[in-house]
Amino acid sequence: MKKPELVLPAGDLEKLRTACDFGADAVYVGGKAFSLRSFAGNFDSNDMKQGLQYAHARDKKVYAAVNVFAHNRDINNLPNYLEELGAMEVDGFIISDPGVFQLAKKYAPQIPVTISTQANVSNYETVAFYEALNARRVVLARELSLDEMIEIKQQTNTNLEVFVHGAMCVSYSGRCLLSHFMTGRSANQGACAHPCRYRYQLSEEKRPGEYFPIEEDDRGSYILNSRDLCLLEYLPDLIEAGVDAFKVEGRMKSPLYVATVARVYRQAIDVYMENRASYSELQISNWMNELSGIATRPFTNGFVEGESDLIQDINKEELPGNVDFCGVVKGYDADRQLAEVEQRANFGPGEKLEILQAGGAPISLDVKLIMDHEGNSMDRARHPKQRVFLQVPSMVEEGALLRRMGK
Repeated sequence: MKKPELVLPAGDLEKLRTACDFGADAVYVGGKAFSLRSFAGNFDSNDMKQGLQYAHARDKKVYAAVNVFAHNRDINNLPNYLEELGAMEVDGFIISDPGVFQLAKKYAPQIPVTISTQANVSNYETVAFYEALNARRVVLARELSLDEMIEIKQQTNTNLEVFVHGAMCVSYSGRCLLSHFMTGRSANQGACAHPCRYRYQLSEEKRPGEYFPIEEDDRGSYILNSRDLCLLEYLPDLIEAGVDAFKVEGRMKSPLYVATVARVYRQAIDVYMENRASYSELQISNWMNELSGIATRPFTNGFVEGESDLIQDINKEELPGNVDFCGVVKGYDADRQLAEVEQRANFGPGEKLEILQAGGAPISLDVKLIMDHEGNSMDRARHPKQRVFLQVPSMVEEGALLRRMGK
């Protein structure tokens, strides 16, 4: 049985390094153009080269998302962009537009192509269509059940990728006009303003100035929202079904999100592949607690068991997310037992924090002293990306993350 590839999002160079360090087999990134996440940090040419060097040195892959729905104005610039990525030797393109697919085959024919979820592939005939065009992999639509995925795998020979974790917008496979209609920013051009996350009220034409709130009830009423996808409990089923790659959403999420999700899914995949009998309910519970700590919305299993009312049922009282991302370890002085930390959230002496590393259990840390570069003690680390020094009695890796656990 083949071990599925774990593919993590990398919105910038820091997140690429984090994903690689914490267990991803591959990352997907966007350039400064032609990607459907324009407001992620994204990669210029220099960042892309550095990212490829970092990933390839660790035997990881980098896939470049070129999944924009191109307009005529985009066509003239695409050949040079595709050639440039090809010359850098990215490990693959992620494409949704047939025209971009055709250009990729012409200007960077050596680079394998993955068909993006935005292509909304939901049956085996469509997979066969892309297979005939020599697509290397197809990302299946999020709207599919496990049984449908199994049938597609049985009917085709193409490498299949499935989203297992992360946000699902109102248009589950990614095509959406809501943002463009409301803000002029097209989701299909990478500029989504995420209006499906807003709260709405109803108005009636004969009652001007009167607004009626959309109330929650036991079936939910956030008709434009959805829970976040989490298929951790279904990993054994997906592995047995022959899914070739597991994909995580979140190029605009924090490094702590990337690290936590990569670490959990890496452990889950490895445990199951090495010893199925040891894949226990207790482990699943512990992994789910880790994932819930960095979640901003409740979880759903999506469509894996068929249609589910839970996709849209968001109860404000059960919103998770109780872990704060406090900093990134940039170095460790073993002689003085000092870790240099780049601050991301306010913290100070007297707090209990944890250090999350790629391997091993998190390290508990009672913060007793914070110092600046001159060795002066500080009462708080207050400023974003401020460098401070903490007393840490044991060696910590560069790239480890500092987090504060909620109650």
